[in-house]
Amino acid sequence: MKYLIVFERANNNFSAYVPDLPGCIATGDTKEEVEANIREAISFHIQGLLEDGIEVHPPQAFAEYEEVTIG
Repeated sequence: MKYLIVFERANNNFSAYVPDLPGCIATGDTKEEVEANIREAISFHIQGLLEDGIEVHPPQAFAEYEEVTIG
């Protein structure tokens, strides 16, 4: 399965979350660190759902960029 990951730059670090897995988030001091952390968080999150007998739904989220004109 492929999950959409949203990455954001904060003041002094980076954060990431997975819209299809509520509560699955990660942070890191660098882009590379948050990428590694969110991948680990996804695995951990899904493993926890399965251990608790909760169905893991297929990914539904998607993203697109929309060009807008200002002014």
